[in-house]
Amino acid sequence: MNITFIAADGTETRVEVAAGESIMRAAVQNDVDGIIGECGGSMMCATCHCYVDDAWADAVGPQEDGESDLLDCAAAEVRLTSRLSCQIKMRPELDGLTIHLPEAQL
Repeated sequence: MNITFIAADGTETRVEVAAGESIMRAAVQNDVDGIIGECGGSMMCATCHCYVDDAWADAVGPQEDGESDLLDCAAAEVRLTSRLSCQIKMRPELDGLTIHLPEAQL
């Protein structure tokens, strides 16, 4: 399965992701600039903030409990499609997912 990350400057990075893997972990393991994942995916920071592409928002689903509280601390603008990428697990119906990255995480 694949995810395309689009940086704030428009640069695209496509990575392969195994089912069950978090989008944050896939980004960090593939050196995608724009996702830090400082807390390692334990939902204790907002350094994996991302924007789910509008076309994928319904398939990804709504924020998990507690995400909005952490997103209030995000360095970049929070939008309707903002998510913590550590809380999005890859599954077959997300193959081809597009994720936009904010300008800054810190």
